[in-house]
Amino acid sequence: MATKVKLETTLGDIVMELDEEKAPVSCKNVLEYVDAGHYAGTVFHRVINGFMIQGGGYDETLQKKPTKPAIKNEATNGLKNVRGSVAMARTPDIDSATSQFFINVVDNDFLDHRDETPEGYGYAVF
Repeated sequence: MATKVKLETTLGDIVMELDEEKAPVSCKNVLEYVDAGHYAGTVFHRVINGFMIQGGGYDETLQKKPTKPAIKNEATNGLKNVRGSVAMARTPDIDSATSQFFINVVDNDFLDHRDETPEGYGYAVF
């Protein structure tokens, strides 16, 4: 049975279902942040209509929250950036994801793993 995490927002709740089998590193990371209370009071600081919404890194005053060390990118796990999926946000560095995540509001197959280059490595859905 998949672990579920409920995000309580001012516009309603979002329930994320985590795939710990295919994305164990990302799921463990997110659950550790959940257990530590990291996400309490955070905002969706990046919202792009027809693309995605991103959160998990900033508080209500847009101050960046401290994070743990970055994790290994699991974009090769076979999970896809389809509408409704959740993935780890990162910088151009392949293995740079920390606490931030994004929710795909449309199918974003260009974010899936294509090759081993920084441009083609992709974003890990979990």
